[in-house]
Amino acid sequence: MKNTGIKIIASNKKAHFNYFLSDFLEAGIELKGTEIKSLRVNGATINDSYIVIRNEQAEIINMYIKPYDHGNLFNHDPLRSRKLLLHKHEIRWLAQKIKTAGFTVVPTKIYFSKGMAKVEIALAKGKHNYDKRETIKERDIQRELEKDY
Repeated sequence: MKNTGIKIIASNKKAHFNYFLSDFLEAGIELKGTEIKSLRVNGATINDSYIVIRNEQAEIINMYIKPYDHGNLFNHDPLRSRKLLLHKHEIRWLAQKIKTAGFTVVPTKIYFSKGMAKVEIALAKGKHNYDKRETIKERDIQRELEKDY
């Protein structure tokens, strides 16, 4: 098996349950020095985070990165909004989808790819309660089938 050089730091399992996900994109994250060190050691949480488009810039909101233990006065605010590094045409495409089709943009996972911190984002459409029940039902059926084998 070939090593892809990807190390997953955090994944958003709640997003797969609460939304129909489509059109996945990879984006870089603008981080400060202690944030990248903290990501390498402690990880992050993206369960309640989402992406907004402001002034033709994409930002991730509510992404929690634990303060670095040895960062002293250079530590960062754990919940600050962070700029996403996307091409301008990708940002315009996302903004158009949000405005016209009623999508939301959510992060699905954070990982290191070749030493660079990346976030995978996806267009999301909210599920209704009956869709969530269907997801639970399919998951239980799959679990039973795996148990039988």
